[in-house]
Amino acid sequence: MDIAGGLVVYVLLWWWMFFMMLPLGVKRAEHVEEGHDAGAPERPYLWRKAIAATVLAAVAWFGVDWVISADLLSFRGAM
Repeated sequence: MDIAGGLVVYVLLWWWMFFMMLPLGVKRAEHVEEGHDAGAPERPYLWRKAIAATVLAAVAWFGVDWVISADLLSFRGAM
């Protein structure tokens, strides 16, 4: 996998992992102030979720890179 392809795969994996992390540990606010959304989380922990998404995306990227470099999944010459 070249650098541009690897970067694209990593960014896509990162967003995928980040969106999967968003609902984890969400607790609704008990005392909602006027003007705030009642469904907004009290403490979303976005930094922790971003770090976890970074680590998990790196692990998944190495897995995808291994599958591609080992030719376990190839679309070249499939026709």
